Amino acid sequence: MPDPTIQSRRDFLLSTASGLGSLALADLLSAGPAVNDLAPKPPHHAPKAKSVIWLFMEGGPSHIDLFDPKPELEKLAGKTTPPSFKLPVTSATGSHRMPLVASQRKWKQHGESGLWISDWYPHIAAHADRLAVIHSCWADGLNHVGSVRQMNTGSILAGRPSMGAWTSYGLGASNRNLPSFVVLTDDKVVRGGPTNWGSGFLPASHQGTHFQKEGPPILDLAPPEDVGESRQRSRLDLLRALNRRNAARYPSDDELDARMESYELAYRMQSAAPGAVDLGNESEATRRLYGMDDKATARFGTSCLLTRRLVEHGVRFVEVYCGSGSGWDAHTGIEANHTNLCRASDRPIAGLLADLESRGLLKETLVVWGGEFGRTPFSDTGAAATSANYGRDHNPWGFTMWMAGGGTKPGQTIGATDAIGFRAVEKPYHVHDIHATILHLLGLNHLNLTYPHNGRQERPTITGGKLIVEALA
Repeated sequence: MPDPTIQSRRDFLLSTASGLGSLALADLLSAGPAVNDLAPKPPHHAPKAKSVIWLFMEGGPSHIDLFDPKPELEKLAGKTTPPSFKLPVTSATGSHRMPLVASQRKWKQHGESGLWISDWYPHIAAHADRLAVIHSCWADGLNHVGSVRQMNTGSILAGRPSMGAWTSYGLGASNRNLPSFVVLTDDKVVRGGPTNWGSGFLPASHQGTHFQKEGPPILDLAPPEDVGESRQRSRLDLLRALNRRNAARYPSDDELDARMESYELAYRMQSAAPGAVDLGNESEATRRLYGMDDKATARFGTSCLLTRRLVEHGVRFVEVYCGSGSGWDAHTGIEANHTNLCRASDRPIAGLLADLESRGLLKETLVVWGGEFGRTPFSDTGAAATSANYGRDHNPWGFTMWMAGGGTKPGQTIGATDAIGFRAVEKPYHVHDIHATILHLLGLNHLNLTYPHNGRQERPTITGGKLIVEALA
């Protein structure tokens, strides 16, 4: 007969399991919090801007039809590009041998500054004295995926951090109850997808938060009705503890820290985000200002109004796409294409500038407008401008972007393209220079903003970048 005073190993383990589990859980819960990578950080120098709004016209808007008039094109229309103009080394389509096409737009100088803006952007033209227009931008990419990526990350190749991620890394979050970097798109997928707002080799907590196009911008934000705050908090505490234990085993996996921070951010957003993204409190006058009363402008106008609310609530970097999926890519039918997209974006952008100014936010908010490149002065189809089918090819060699607010010097043009708008010839500024200038206005020196990766100190402008000094107030 077995001795009742002797306990088997199985019995011992069964009887102590709950106690051991409690000890383990207590140890996990006593672990210190993860390093808060989004804590506010001091800038390198006094900033002029607190936030950035990047209005990304994806697909390549035609600078020579919007902001950069070229009378010489009218004289050369129908002829092929003269040898005096340097052509690309290679051209898959041979489009540089296609006939030159003059702009069909009506041009006018606007404001005291006398900036030239075409009739495609009449509402933005009213804000001419607020713009610093850079005519001499250039980039490296030829196709959309690489070029959109370079304009976002500095490289045509995937894997590098986006500008929003560098901003978040360099300055941390201004409002810990909201993402520091938000991305808004329209009805199609951006070429290159999330690589354009990813964190690359930076900690994953700095990647952009992509808000939804339809319905609530943030899905599943509210917990189920039967889950109270204390229950929600206890769930997160346990989850954090388990993740912390796993993170200790894999210290190089920053996605665990990012996951924990995202859970905590989601918890905090349950109380903060609804107020930030709810447009219901906006007046009818404000909604009309952004064009939300017109089907043609309602979608982009909604994004622009939401953007204003986000920067008002402390979001550092908001990127707003118009024409997601290369909508401005008018190889054919440029008149119809640009007419529709200009109508969709003109009134909302003008409304955003006016609203920021009226609220005293424009002086501390840098607004950037542009696409991944511009468009060529020659027809991409061989069709003349009189044909409804004519279009323009990609042009990374010379195109226009503009900045407003946030410490920029308004009411001026910077640099120039050649007489037909093909190449940047006066004060050419590369994508890296644009990035360096944006960071400078945020109080960050692009040479000193570094992160150790694969044995070298990486920086946002890689091995280039200089300030566009003329753009600085």
